[in-house]
Amino acid sequence: MDSSAVLELFRANGALHDGHFRLSSGLHSAGYLQSALVLQHPQHAETLGRALADTLRDLRPTVVLSPALGGLIIGHEVARALGVRAIFAERQDGALTLRRGFTLSPIERVVIIEDVVTTGLSTRETIACATAAGATAVGAGSIIDRSGGTADLGVPFRSLTTFVVANHEPSVCPMCAAGQPVTKPGSRG
Repeated sequence: MDSSAVLELFRANGALHDGHFRLSSGLHSAGYLQSALVLQHPQHAETLGRALADTLRDLRPTVVLSPALGGLIIGHEVARALGVRAIFAERQDGALTLRRGFTLSPIERVVIIEDVVTTGLSTRETIACATAAGATAVGAGSIIDRSGGTADLGVPFRSLTTFVVANHEPSVCPMCAAGQPVTKPGSRG
């Protein structure tokens, strides 16, 4: 699946939004990608998962770990395509942690899967969660890289496409300066 096909899938499903958004990273942006509108369709989730898995196969992961909530569906589909298990980390007292009986062992090779990476903060937190459990993070992947290739994750990172829209610190956001109301559509409060 090529880059333009991924973005077209988002457009066709009404998942590309214009406005004034506070991203999960805390940055403000005039554009927002609502992956859930694409991933709600199992056939699209499967297609994207298979394509992303193909970019990560050479890393030989033995488990996929995703941060809840945004990475859950795509992480599951990547794991299915790779033939490995899918687990997720969720926030407890502000930190991503393994719960619900999920465990990792020192012999496991973990790939972290997200829907969208902007600054890489959630991905880095998920990598730290895997490392704290004793496993080795061998790579990360996302459907869309909003960082333009600048997110430093400390592991090989692959995405299906790059979609760059200017991000602003709230203190210098031109939309805030113009008095435009901000919307918080993401999964992190």
